[in-house]
Amino acid sequence: MEATERLSRAQVARDIRNFLNDKSPTRNASTNQPLNNLLRAHPEILYLEWSHSGRKQTAGKPSADLMSKAKPYLDKARSDSNKEARFSTPVFPVAGKSYFVMSERSSSAKEHIIALVSTDVIQAVERHQRRNMRLIPYPAEGRYRIESVVPGTHTDTTVRTGEDNGNASHYAVDEIVVKFREPLTQKQLLQLRKELDLTVVKHTRNIYVFRSKKHQTMHLKAYFLEKWHPVFVEPHYLYLTNDLPTSGIRPNATNEENGVIVPNDTLYAEYQWNLPDISTEIGWQISKGSKDIIVAVVDTGVQSDHPDLKGRLVPGTNIVNPSAAPEDDVGHGTHVAGIIAADVNNNEGVAGMTWYTKVMPVKVLDSSGAGSTYSVAEGIIWATDHGAHVINMSLGNYAQADFLHDAIKYAYEHGVVLVAASGNDNTERPGYPAAYPEVLAVSATDPNEARAEYSNYGDYIDVAAPGSSIPSTYPGSRYAALSGTSMASPHVAALASLVRAANPGLSNEEVMDVMRRSAKDLGKSGKDIEFGYGMIDVRSALQTANGAQTSLQLFPQRVRKELERLNAGH
Repeated sequence: MEATERLSRAQVARDIRNFLNDKSPTRNASTNQPLNNLLRAHPEILYLEWSHSGRKQTAGKPSADLMSKAKPYLDKARSDSNKEARFSTPVFPVAGKSYFVMSERSSSAKEHIIALVSTDVIQAVERHQRRNMRLIPYPAEGRYRIESVVPGTHTDTTVRTGEDNGNASHYAVDEIVVKFREPLTQKQLLQLRKELDLTVVKHTRNIYVFRSKKHQTMHLKAYFLEKWHPVFVEPHYLYLTNDLPTSGIRPNATNEENGVIVPNDTLYAEYQWNLPDISTEIGWQISKGSKDIIVAVVDTGVQSDHPDLKGRLVPGTNIVNPSAAPEDDVGHGTHVAGIIAADVNNNEGVAGMTWYTKVMPVKVLDSSGAGSTYSVAEGIIWATDHGAHVINMSLGNYAQADFLHDAIKYAYEHGVVLVAASGNDNTERPGYPAAYPEVLAVSATDPNEARAEYSNYGDYIDVAAPGSSIPSTYPGSRYAALSGTSMASPHVAALASLVRAANPGLSNEEVMDVMRRSAKDLGKSGKDIEFGYGMIDVRSALQTANGAQTSLQLFPQRVRKELERLNAGH
């Protein structure tokens, strides 16, 4: 969690320095309002002490026990603030939680602020990453009654450790998904309720999700196959997020000399290794994106008022709870959205890969980070029907679900570029939706351009992208560094949006071909199981897109994918 801790310290220090050097009338020292505003902007700050003009003002009300335990650190900060421009303590524990103390001095050396800061965001990120990197068994019993099985079979398997997830698929044990040849009548629904005590959990068109109080999935499957002869019947699979705890300064200004654009976002130069690594700064000379291009983030939702995102969002939807806004209650979706579209060159936080692309939040995963086949499929269909040009899916399972594949094919046939994370179990087993032929499958690289140790691999991988220690936006108007193929996938989705902006005439498959053809070959020469065609290259992709005046249909990968897609339809 070193990288997220450093990001947290940097954000607090930056805003305190801005406060101290603010000479505007709004910083009225006669009241505590300015300090209270700073506290509101940073919920992790529990106590502030502002020394100026021979006065000391304080804000915040931490517990007496915490203040007592923090006193040695606060005293050290008070002593050092007269000698040092800035001071920061190591993290220290109090009652099972962690804190640190820091101080900043104004440029005139006449004022200083001391802050007591909670590391709750760091601890939240650690919990998030332990689950999503399969460091613990997941998902656990809770909202869903879960059964774990060997992928491709219905043989029970036990998930005792995080690593066991690489050999398991998960489904709701009391639910079944059925696609009938036509929608059911009210009489037929009553018959099912009478015979099996079934209730309709969800339904769309002629696809139904049933739940039974008396019967489990395998019994229900056998019943429907024998009595109803449906198009398909399958378990109601769960899909999980795919994201691990993680650990040269350039001029802080835009510079277009030598074809390089370096944004002034405050965390960019020190922390965002990922964008220069894929030639983003040079690629921006060709295309920065377009406000007319929409990337749907099918995920846990997005913090709508995050200062680095609020101007980049279009209306979305909450499939999990249709009466609520698609706000992020996990952190995953907000982080993914920031990789794609955090405001660039705004002197704030991080830079996204695109300057103008819009993000559509589609919440299909609940507060545990899990979502059903229905919610993911409906999210894909909704995003397609509401104008998404690209859909990012940083989620997955090892089971092929016909319902989900129907939704994928629907989006593909409507011209959407579909991008998905391969998974974080370091396995060659194909994960879905990434392994569907209509989807661009993404593995993750580390800063050394090697396959990240957690990244899944296989012959279905199309391209690779940075996935380790990626800084981005996080709920609470914060920033965090996360790792996983969940972080790699939005780099590719963002590039797809840049390509579509550079050459709007390209079809979805041609956009995918551009990214494959232009990738930087890594590993074994040519396509391989670790990197696919290689690591994405923004400049090369945009140059290829600009020069793509003729059809790319004869590119071998397109032919193979199209054959797979057609065969899957029979």
